[in-house]
Amino acid sequence: MMIRDATSADATTIFELISALAKYEKDPDAVVTSPAALRLQLESANPPFECVLAEEEGVALGFALFFHNYSTWRGRPGVYLEDLFVPPEHRGRGVGFALLKHLAGIAVDRGCPRMEFAVLNWNELAMDFYREIGAEPLTEWTLWRLSDEALEALARQ
Repeated sequence: MMIRDATSADATTIFELISALAKYEKDPDAVVTSPAALRLQLESANPPFECVLAEEEGVALGFALFFHNYSTWRGRPGVYLEDLFVPPEHRGRGVGFALLKHLAGIAVDRGCPRMEFAVLNWNELAMDFYREIGAEPLTEWTLWRLSDEALEALARQ
């Protein structure tokens, strides 16, 4: 197994993994992006995300899609892991661990003091995995979201 940076040529593979993740998370109709949109974003001068792929003999085993956030208290950027997904048929082989280890290396190399991510409350498998590697839930924080019509309405006020 190898972990490598994704390129615009991987847009279809990334899209397929995103779609499989949405299905796993019980929201298959939520994906509105496309391979073409992902390709354009990855080809842009300042891509809005980065992605790494785990592969074996040319077969994608999983992915981690991330971007930088910023800690005002620490005065340094961090890594926000938007999505990590290993399809069920590739689980139990260390793929998720390898992706997270690789991403941790990127964060450390870039001087980022932390990596953050959200986990669905029902995803006990993921929470157990993250606890095993030393991650801790931030119980004093609640993730909030303003999107779509509500976001647009606020912008118009």
